[in-house]
Amino acid sequence: MTMLIPPPLSLYVHLPWCVRKCPYCDFNSHAAKGALPFEEYVDALIRDLDHDLPLVWGRVVNSVFFGGGTPSLFPPEAIDRFLQAAGARLRFAPGLEITLETNPGTAEHGRFDRYLAAGVNRLSFGIQSFDDAALQRLGRIHDSAEAERAVKLAQDAGYDNINLDLMYALPEQTLAQAEHDLLRAFALQPTHVSHYQLTLEPNTVFHARPPQGIPDDDSAWDMQEHCQRLLAEAGYAHYEVSAYARADRQCAHNLNYWRFGDYLGIGAGAHGKITSGAEQHVLRRWKHKHPQTYLAQAGGAAAIGGDEVVPRERLPFEYMLNLLRLHEGFAVADFTARTGLAGEVLATPLAQARERGWLEETAAGRWRPTELGRRFTNDVIELFLD
Repeated sequence: MTMLIPPPLSLYVHLPWCVRKCPYCDFNSHAAKGALPFEEYVDALIRDLDHDLPLVWGRVVNSVFFGGGTPSLFPPEAIDRFLQAAGARLRFAPGLEITLETNPGTAEHGRFDRYLAAGVNRLSFGIQSFDDAALQRLGRIHDSAEAERAVKLAQDAGYDNINLDLMYALPEQTLAQAEHDLLRAFALQPTHVSHYQLTLEPNTVFHARPPQGIPDDDSAWDMQEHCQRLLAEAGYAHYEVSAYARADRQCAHNLNYWRFGDYLGIGAGAHGKITSGAEQHVLRRWKHKHPQTYLAQAGGAAAIGGDEVVPRERLPFEYMLNLLRLHEGFAVADFTARTGLAGEVLATPLAQARERGWLEETAAGRWRPTELGRRFTNDVIELFLD
């Protein structure tokens, strides 16, 4: 082991409620029933943060991300109150990226300017499709006109850093329809596009009752390749498996995840990863998932769903699980800095990956996935299992 030095730190805040849970969603989200306890939940978030502060004393926070659920259900005043409290307890980097996930079906006139005033400087819209029939099949609460209107409202309020989430290989979707979704997105001129394939995750309605007409693997691959070309032609650089961005508009928060950075997880079901220089280990911590349990226990040890010190032998796999999603790849020196392990532990799997044509070493000494390797990401990562 070499000296383990804490990497950059982010803050993740989970807001667990949504209007209606989508049948494909496997996130910790809960359909709202009646009035939501906004003030009570912000109080719980602050208690939760106070409890975890000793893990990150003195460290600078480089990004904040409000995920869910549907964070835009929370009024700007609630977001502002939490950010004010967090900023008083943590060292926020100047100009740090603060992202709020939002559903077009919950976007209301006059709210975006108040989110901006609260400090939220990046919005991520869960559009998924601009085809109204597809949106209905996905169980979304908005239509295409609402999606376009919400994005334009945000731009009118002053937002110039906006991500649009789009899915492909949807039930009954054709290649032409997948293309049409992207063209509608391009017309809105977002700075970032997350474009990912619909998957049937365990413990979802779609997994239990798969919808009819899901494109087969070959059709899904044709959509992916075609859409990647369209994104490139429109000026969006493909920097991660499902992420595309204009120049200098990559998601700083997600980049920190993928580069095996640290993140403090606050809120119901939130996960965190913290590197301890004093203890020389990587700690994973997660909070209880159910909102009512979390509200009752936040601020004490009972709110912690679990703590795990990542075993040394699993660190290579966990590192690659993140880094190999990025087209930039990694340097062995970065691996050593993030894990405390000598680069020699990677020798055999790197050789195997190069032999199979999955990874290549650049002249600058970085290892990155080849085009073939990007098609078989899971197989490449499995090489690094203990």
